[in-house]
Amino acid sequence: MADLQDGESVEMKGSGAKPYVLRNVGGVYSCTCPAWRNQSIAIETRTCKHLRKLRGDDAELARIGGALPAKPVKPASEKEGPPILLAQSWDNAADLSDWWMSEKLDGVRAYWDGEKFLSRQGNEYHAPDWFVAGFPSTPLDGELWIDRGKFQRTVSVVRRQDKSDHWREVRFLAFDAPAMETPFEERLEYLHETLRGEKLEFASVHTHERCTGADHLQSELARVNALGGEGLMLREPGSKYEIGRSFTLLKVKTFHDAEAIVIGHQPGKGKYKGRLGALTVQMPDGTEFSVGTGFSDAQRSNPPELGSVITYRFQELSDGGVPRFPSFVRLSEDQKAAVKIDPPAKKVAKAKPVAVAPAASSSGGEKRYFELVDGKSSKFWEIEVIGTSVSVRYGKIGANGTTNVKEFADEAAAEKQAAKLVAEKTGKGYEEK
Repeated sequence: MADLQDGESVEMKGSGAKPYVLRNVGGVYSCTCPAWRNQSIAIETRTCKHLRKLRGDDAELARIGGALPAKPVKPASEKEGPPILLAQSWDNAADLSDWWMSEKLDGVRAYWDGEKFLSRQGNEYHAPDWFVAGFPSTPLDGELWIDRGKFQRTVSVVRRQDKSDHWREVRFLAFDAPAMETPFEERLEYLHETLRGEKLEFASVHTHERCTGADHLQSELARVNALGGEGLMLREPGSKYEIGRSFTLLKVKTFHDAEAIVIGHQPGKGKYKGRLGALTVQMPDGTEFSVGTGFSDAQRSNPPELGSVITYRFQELSDGGVPRFPSFVRLSEDQKAAVKIDPPAKKVAKAKPVAVAPAASSSGGEKRYFELVDGKSSKFWEIEVIGTSVSVRYGKIGANGTTNVKEFADEAAAEKQAAKLVAEKTGKGYEEK
């Protein structure tokens, strides 16, 4: 069965309009589907049908030590989420001149119902009384926010139920008044009148400005991106507050193009059986990841050759330097960077028991064996350079593990890659044995 290496992600079509994203970060597997997200257990022990489809039942059962959780059942008495407006994605074509432009915040969406904050699902955020002192009795739509890049910190604070002083880090930035049946400009004016700085310490109106055209949109998007922001939100002038997804509110994000070398073909499953499932590609710095979307049926039947250079599109880099949501665009016009890669059958060897070799002062010609043992992990990692090949074996201590073999242009390149991998593993706490 297919698997994800540390830092890799792959998309899988589910019941929703958009595919779900499956990831492996440090051995913790996750999926963006509701079934995975709504489990009230530790994230390292969660699984779902998409992870089992990718990795196989046996692998997932061995990883979590139990059966697939039952689908969460919503109690009949549970409240529905508040009536909020949701954005559509900009099609990169519609003229947004004169629309209201604001930064897309990486915080927690919150609906003030006049007494308390509610999440999109209708759960209460237990803000302290001093935080909401002076708030109006009319509904407000906005974001609980700490700073750019502080999403996880924001979540950890607002989900607490002890009304702690941690809330002093948070601000509520309001961007609409849902109960008012007036054009957006009048609702925005109401927010400025109601949430004056001298009246409320922890709330303010989110900044909006008129978009003067495509150049203004792109320059503001570039400015926000440079500051570490997520993108922009554009609001149609004169629009009413609607419930549900509406094209009167558009989100604009930047996607980047880059090139990578094809080093492997992953077989397809389901409707793609017998054709390409995903490409394994390598960035110039040696980082490897999978590209599984963006292909036509013809391209899946006749995929880019090993060693060819592709152009892919992605949203951003993860903390580990891996492109998020990569999508195939085309074969690169410049194939000069292409290198000779052996066929996939020669790249992956079947896992076999391997005796542990003594530690060596360098990676060339001898196996080097490392272990990571702490409260959550008990893993091994082994590397060997044989000529122009780098062989890596990894897994749980006591198991045979999985073996991957990669070919390089020459011995120097293989040695360099091995040294880089060793440095990465020791940096993560692996100790050589």
